[in-house]
Amino acid sequence: MHQIQILKAGKTNAGKALILLHGRGASAQDIVSLTTHLNVDDFAFYAPQATGNSWYPYSFLAKPEENEPWLSSALDIVRQVVEEAQKDGITKDNIYFLGFSQGACLTAEFIARNAAKYGGAVIFTGGLIGDQIYPENYSGNFEGTPVFIGTSNPDFHVPVERVYATTNILKEMGAEVTEKVYDNMGHTISMDEIDLANKHIFSV
Repeated sequence: MHQIQILKAGKTNAGKALILLHGRGASAQDIVSLTTHLNVDDFAFYAPQATGNSWYPYSFLAKPEENEPWLSSALDIVRQVVEEAQKDGITKDNIYFLGFSQGACLTAEFIARNAAKYGGAVIFTGGLIGDQIYPENYSGNFEGTPVFIGTSNPDFHVPVERVYATTNILKEMGAEVTEKVYDNMGHTISMDEIDLANKHIFSV
């Protein structure tokens, strides 16, 4: 099971929070370093660290039960981070999410299971988790929450079809989704994606 470890950085006494979820094999420090490229000077950063540097053991396309109990534990960690931000006085509509790869999948899965009016979400190469889409797991309404999803086609880990399906689900749940698919970008974050995240998510 994951132990709750949150790297906090950014502005203290901030009115906005950015929850950052790192990828497999990476760390909270790695994902926080990305904030130097984002328009988030007035944000507090909350980056939980996955135990063993991985949120769940297998591909996000495995049957969900194969990734248990780690998947449920990871989702619970994100819930605790949201609660931590709220305890620090930040309202849900001022809470933002960002994840890359495995962290992007966890981001998508968490917000879809807990849809609400958030500040925004950035999904860098990821999609909803499971061997198929399980719409019965998703509830709530995003009420126009802006979401950016960027990915490569092809991507070794994330099939573009799952990205399309994720976009559709989030739109059906009331999110304002901007999706960008890059030809042969590789499993990385491009400067164009960062520019689009700044334009659509961190522009207010």
